[in-house]
Amino acid sequence: MTVEELLDAVEKILQNRPLDSIQWFVLYQSWLGKTYDEMAQGTGYGSNYIKQIGSQLWQDLSQAAGERITKKNLHLVLSKYLQGITEQQNQPQEQQPDTKFRFTRFYPNLFSPGKMEFPSGPLPINSSLYINRPPLEELICSELIQPGCLIRIKAPKKMGKSSLLNRMIAYAKEQNYQVVYLDFQEADEEVFVSLDKFLRWFCIYVTRQLNLFPCLDDFWDIEMGSKVSCKIYFEAYLLQYIAENPVVLALNEVQRVFEHPNIAQDFLPMLRFWHEQAKQDCIWQKLRMVVVHTTEIYVPLKLNQSPFNVGITITLPPFTPKQVQDLALRYGLEWAVSPEGEKRLESLQAMVGGHPYLVSLALYHLSRQEITLERLLETASTPMGIYTQHLRELLNLLQKEPELMPAMQQVITSNEKVELDAIAAYKLESMGLVQLNGNQACVMCELYRLYFSQQLVKL
Repeated sequence: MTVEELLDAVEKILQNRPLDSIQWFVLYQSWLGKTYDEMAQGTGYGSNYIKQIGSQLWQDLSQAAGERITKKNLHLVLSKYLQGITEQQNQPQEQQPDTKFRFTRFYPNLFSPGKMEFPSGPLPINSSLYINRPPLEELICSELIQPGCLIRIKAPKKMGKSSLLNRMIAYAKEQNYQVVYLDFQEADEEVFVSLDKFLRWFCIYVTRQLNLFPCLDDFWDIEMGSKVSCKIYFEAYLLQYIAENPVVLALNEVQRVFEHPNIAQDFLPMLRFWHEQAKQDCIWQKLRMVVVHTTEIYVPLKLNQSPFNVGITITLPPFTPKQVQDLALRYGLEWAVSPEGEKRLESLQAMVGGHPYLVSLALYHLSRQEITLERLLETASTPMGIYTQHLRELLNLLQKEPELMPAMQQVITSNEKVELDAIAAYKLESMGLVQLNGNQACVMCELYRLYFSQQLVKL
């Protein structure tokens, strides 16, 4: 049974009595075989509420059809009902409403041209295009309520780190936690001139975010050093004067600090020390830290100084085929649930490897019917393709680091994982060009292999 046939059957049973958007959503997801818990993951509703909606829906359908309809027998009963109605009809059916218009009832407010935004930047909190990647969201939320926690979110660019961080921040605010969000890309280059200047900037930034008055000079002591002064400032001022509710320190784009070894070799061990202080000092239990970055640190640190072998590490994986299919449906591509549609999505997956941004960009253009999937894949790595701007940006990044050219050449010409120098491997990963297993690297996706195979020959 197709989506249209499902709609036809339900409309005939209910005699065109409309269902609201959440009822359509539950109906369609049930037809796809999703559990109520799985439905709840993609919405702002709890699973109990979704279950109540479903229970009432099956009751209404059963009453109207004169036959018991449940979540389990939905396919069988509706198919039989539709077949019976079709056999009785001796005249052409009335013209059906536009498919895309009808399909928006499953995912309301998504598919009108004015509301379907070009994929760019983090997804808003209320976006239905956000795809959960269980158990990452649940793990972060459960860890965030632990006193003195340290969470690290790591992934290449455009894999969804900021979208995930935004949802973590929203969850923290729901718990009445105070949140300090600091993106190190905002810092001027002169901030990184010295550790003292950097830590003073860091303290002032956090103070302003907490709506407190900066008073660094009352706590800063040159004789004691910048790190100790920073610790005392947090301990004796910031953490003392905030309310009893914890404060979440969300540090984004921390790889910017990695680029300044004179800062990183002191700042990162300081974060680890603060995390360890929470084990013995209740004042530090109020501080929850989230560190977000694109790559591993390549500043030499002793094992017992690194903040990245304590706390928990969240690594964002590519989308699975099922997640790609789910996102395709949210873009209104109803063909995605057919056997042929699944094969077509497999070809997209083979090209972009489940990379969230590359998948979203493809589905955006497909949903607007600007290009066929076959043409999209055929031109993907060429200047005529939809990825041309993204690929040029990656090429420009690579050209700024000419010492990485041989390493990238080595990766794209090998069908197996390649052992690379640690710094080259980490830099290529931060650009999103390779996937790492230790220092062994493979190209992120076939699209990148095709494109860079052509471009590196010219250089």
